[in-house]
Amino acid sequence: MEDLSAKYLSRIADARDEAALEEIRLAAVGKKGEVSLKMRELGKMTPEERQVAGPALNALKDEINSALAAKKAALGDAALDERLRSEWLDVTLPTRPRRQGTIHPVSQATEELTAIFAEMGFSVAEGPRIDTDWYNFDALNIPGHHPARAEMDTFYMARAEGDNRPPHVLRTHTSPVQIRTMETQGAPLRIICPGGVYRADYDQTHTPMFHQVEGLAIDKDISMANLKWVLEEFFAAFFEIDGIKTRFRASHFPFTEPSAEVDIQCSWVDGQLRIGEGDGWLEVLGSGMVHPNVLRAGGIDPDQWQGFAFGMGIDRIAMLKYGIPDLRAFFDSDLRWLRHYGFAALDQPNLHAGLSR
Repeated sequence: MEDLSAKYLSRIADARDEAALEEIRLAAVGKKGEVSLKMRELGKMTPEERQVAGPALNALKDEINSALAAKKAALGDAALDERLRSEWLDVTLPTRPRRQGTIHPVSQATEELTAIFAEMGFSVAEGPRIDTDWYNFDALNIPGHHPARAEMDTFYMARAEGDNRPPHVLRTHTSPVQIRTMETQGAPLRIICPGGVYRADYDQTHTPMFHQVEGLAIDKDISMANLKWVLEEFFAAFFEIDGIKTRFRASHFPFTEPSAEVDIQCSWVDGQLRIGEGDGWLEVLGSGMVHPNVLRAGGIDPDQWQGFAFGMGIDRIAMLKYGIPDLRAFFDSDLRWLRHYGFAALDQPNLHAGLSR
């Protein structure tokens, strides 16, 4: 026992790397190592011999394993010391400029309009992007023969054979959120509903997925005059132009009566669109007084309450404000485009400090 202990402790002390240490371990306490073979001989001994040899062999095995572990730790420390001596970093070298992310123009425009409408008492409401055709069409007084309900314009979700649930669609506007909010909160109500919507269209000014914000205000004495004031205040704040002119044109939407499309003052100079000046007009949104059938669908009595609603494309007004020529570029995932049009991540828009600093 003493000879085995001296032999392997000496070899362990002389080991120069972990590979040599592993060879020693296998030779000593591996399955075919000397100590392991000695322990197999215990079965051939008398009980009295086993009482002496057994504890001695276990103690020898523990001694060798402890020495192996200590040597492995020492070799690791030595290797780390060598790396620390050979690898170094000159901390006096100039650092790289810190790279901060940027806010996407759609996110920026959403934050800006939320801040503006919040000043006028509107809260933000949200809802599912996949909804039933009842919330997306029927509850909004859109008849079954309306072209917007055709599959060439609307993305319908596939249904398994025998599925009798109502058809589901990728919402074509955020108006379903208005119905859901009326159902849960009742009247009076003052909300905006920003979010992503889907329509089967794709060109320079249309994409299959885009963003809208819709507004809804319900009370007992609301009129078109209130709608006009809210929109004019919004345009002046969003485009940061005092006295911007608007024009309301009679139109037709199934969910409002009367209905109006809204234009803002603009001009074209050297191929550039300029908002808030000139004699031209540019359509930006649709609006009107909420149809009584829509109020009923939301669980509100139209004999007691009335309200106005409006909707506009967030991507479109961001294009107008920040001079972005092609709507498709919003979704191209081009970092060069985002670095050019993006906004500082820590600059939160508000009406007091300025929306787009």
